[in-house]
Amino acid sequence: MSELLKFREARNMTQEELSKSSGISVRTIQRVEAGTQPKGHTLKALAKALEIEASYLLSKPDRAPSLNIGFLKLVNLSSLPVAFFPPLNILFPLSILFIRKDFNALSRQLITVQILWALAAAFLFLSSTFLGKWLSLGRVWMPAVMLFLALSNVFIILRNAAELDRHGKLYISLNFSLL
Repeated sequence: MSELLKFREARNMTQEELSKSSGISVRTIQRVEAGTQPKGHTLKALAKALEIEASYLLSKPDRAPSLNIGFLKLVNLSSLPVAFFPPLNILFPLSILFIRKDFNALSRQLITVQILWALAAAFLFLSSTFLGKWLSLGRVWMPAVMLFLALSNVFIILRNAAELDRHGKLYISLNFSLL
């Protein structure tokens, strides 16, 4: 499999979309994906369109595709302004990924963590409602639970952002993806 094909599929782009964004003909893209080494302008234009270094498009079997850590941090931190609203903390990063068409294993894990947090928060919120009434905890109980849940989401988002910065991986990661 050619390097160009790997990066194009990682970006979830068609050959036509790559052609439009790079200014390179579809036929040339097909040739490069078939094994022809890109050179000069073609190499630079394709790398720019895919937002990678040009050297990554050259055939080197030992080189792993680089992740755009800055973009992943943006996707992760897009949940922060809406950390108090569980459905939106999924929709904001998901919409950014759909616009950029940049689904990879790490971005899917970011979304999966937010989905699971929203489900867990809903369950904890409902169960704490019953627990508060059963133990007669008063008016302070529910706002305290809501604040705890929101702060836990803020912690997850910030901790994952810090870990992406340091090591290029998630602090809270899962071995599966819901997307």
